[in-house]
Amino acid sequence: MITGFSCRAVSSACALCVAGVLALAPAAAATAHRAGDPAPPGPRAAVPKPSLLYGSGTQVRPHRGAPELPDVSALSWLVADAGTGEVLAAGDAHRRLPPASTLKTLFALTVLPRLPATMQHTVRYEELEDVGEGSSLVGVEEGHSYRVSDLWRGVFLSSGNDAVHVLAALGGGWHATASRMQARARTLGALDTHVVSPDGYDTPGQVSSAFDLAVFGREGLRNPDFARYCSTAEAQFPGDGTPYAIENTNRLLTGEDGVARYPGLIGVKNGYTSNAGNTLVAAARRGGRTLVVTVMNPQEGGGFAVYEEARALLDWGFAAAGQVDPVGSLDGLRAGSGPASTTVAAATSPGSDDDEDWSPAAVAGLAGLGAGAVWLGLRSKGGRAERG
Repeated sequence: MITGFSCRAVSSACALCVAGVLALAPAAAATAHRAGDPAPPGPRAAVPKPSLLYGSGTQVRPHRGAPELPDVSALSWLVADAGTGEVLAAGDAHRRLPPASTLKTLFALTVLPRLPATMQHTVRYEELEDVGEGSSLVGVEEGHSYRVSDLWRGVFLSSGNDAVHVLAALGGGWHATASRMQARARTLGALDTHVVSPDGYDTPGQVSSAFDLAVFGREGLRNPDFARYCSTAEAQFPGDGTPYAIENTNRLLTGEDGVARYPGLIGVKNGYTSNAGNTLVAAARRGGRTLVVTVMNPQEGGGFAVYEEARALLDWGFAAAGQVDPVGSLDGLRAGSGPASTTVAAATSPGSDDDEDWSPAAVAGLAGLGAGAVWLGLRSKGGRAERG
């Protein structure tokens, strides 16, 4: 029985060797016939440069003549191409800081798909009892009936923590929502984020980073509902009998309080707490190109500096198109992505006919591998015989 098994193993190995050599023989012959031709080109895709996003300080790879980066006082910041995911420049992009209400971007990514916009809900007392003291509110009231779409406008425009609490309750509960947000962040490669309070309220241990928030903003813009809510400047919110006007607190979108509107601005979300300072995720489109920026806790310039630093980064990003090499990618930490997998994809991508040729040396190498398989099969036979 042992002998018969080993013979089949050796025969299979030999058959594989012969089949492989026969399959490759035409390519080898073609190469031999063109021995005088120039060598075929190698893979055309370049290996990405190493990411600089974990480096401290400002990171940028400018070409000669590229526009100079603006001065940015934020503790963490980033500007990226939302289409390609390429990070054009950054400063301490993975520094973990309190995110304030910019964390609502992750909340929306997690909960929006679970709740139909037209769903109607009457608010219960227990859904509002744990809203943090000093929270920003849109004016949700117990016993009043709201559509889910109304509540989302309360989240995006007024940064209403009361609306977040109700939506979280509809989505499965406060702690379950936090857990799902955490899991969603991981699938997106946002490894700096730790979720404790889904509304972004100051809570010990709750952190994110400029990198992660840019990932959330970029991903959100792929959802039409998210994009529509975050770009809405004004809306009507249901009240007692008569709706009342609410306005987006993102000054780059509305042009309020002396902050000029930014041309082509899409959104996304601003925030403030005493612990986080001012934070902002913003996206703008110009000339068929969309950029996303994150600015976290500027150290100079007062309460509206977050908008002016974002404006300067957007201006620079549009002006620097084609004049800088990326310092990293917003896709770099997703499962199955990053430099290693990119390199593999480039190496295996289809090319011209010449790219498919195999040299005689390669054929000989594969034949050698087949011979090795035969040798292993024979050795296996001996080993099994010794063990009985």
